[in-house]
Amino acid sequence: MLRVDVSAGQNRYPIFIEHGLTAQLGRLLDQSNTPKRRFFISSPLVWKLHGKAMAKAAPRTEPILLPDGERHKQLVTVSRAYESLIKLEADRGSTVIAVGGGVIGDMAGFIASSYLRGIRLIQVPTTLLAQVDSAIGGKVGVNHALGKNLIGAFYHPSLVAIDPALLETLPRREFRAGLYEVIKYGMTSSRDLFDRIGREIDAIFARKGDALVPIIAESCQIKASVVSLDEKESGPRRMLNFGHTAGHALEVVTKYKRFRHGEAIAYGMLAAAEIGVARGAMPATDRHALGTIIMKLGPLPPVGDLSTKEVLEAARHDKKIVDGTLHYVLCTGIGSWTTAKDVTEEELGKALRKIGLKR
Repeated sequence: MLRVDVSAGQNRYPIFIEHGLTAQLGRLLDQSNTPKRRFFISSPLVWKLHGKAMAKAAPRTEPILLPDGERHKQLVTVSRAYESLIKLEADRGSTVIAVGGGVIGDMAGFIASSYLRGIRLIQVPTTLLAQVDSAIGGKVGVNHALGKNLIGAFYHPSLVAIDPALLETLPRREFRAGLYEVIKYGMTSSRDLFDRIGREIDAIFARKGDALVPIIAESCQIKASVVSLDEKESGPRRMLNFGHTAGHALEVVTKYKRFRHGEAIAYGMLAAAEIGVARGAMPATDRHALGTIIMKLGPLPPVGDLSTKEVLEAARHDKKIVDGTLHYVLCTGIGSWTTAKDVTEEELGKALRKIGLKR
């Protein structure tokens, strides 16, 4: 069993990674002194696929099932879970176990952070995107019609249990969406990770453990290191937002219906790379390498019908804006990054048109 430790401020917790880890979940929870009153929050589909195996960690506990997908990641959905917890008489000695992808993990984390002013949280991510990114680092929350993740908190889990075997039921498109986040880690932090994805792409898509576990583990290690340096995104943690400014805006203007999160981030990374090259900060060869590997993974949803003007308007509500200044993450080459405070709407608009958006 691989273990990666996260140390963020006063919060310290382990990430466990092992093929077949779900069978040991109950033991892990007992060893971590997780309260016995355990409430699963999941989605109907995920629970249908994995609920029987998960339930052994908390027998005789009915799951709280919420609709999945970014368009359901809102306060009205969360309020349903509060009602269920109240009816089940969950108290401050209770634990929420999030079982699902990024949306379920974000909502369950927000519920745990706010119910009775905070109860224990365990993350059991079931998608590649959640395993390498969203389940780690303590960002929890919901969307608003005007912007993504505008309502939320920093609330860390007590433990993250990653079982790559759960990815075997993941549709290829969902799996691919997670790989774009792995590419993000390669672009910002590890040339070796970036190159390995291209080199082992067939084995990764075949979900072979010897190819999949190392990229999950390295992604977790990169995120854990960054979160340990900067818990609340005032400095180094900003690099995790590479591709997210334009990506989140694309999700907003399409009402979270067209793109998987990772797909929108893929477009966002391409836009950021265009800005980097135009500024002379990033070699054109590295932008080409990024475009090549994204194309190699498979098709992205079309963007030719989307208005640059609408996307720029959505970007104005980006949560990364501080004192009116957007901290835009640019790569200076594969494996290195910087932030720019002076990226103009004209620059971003030009980059969006280069990746296919209309005026």
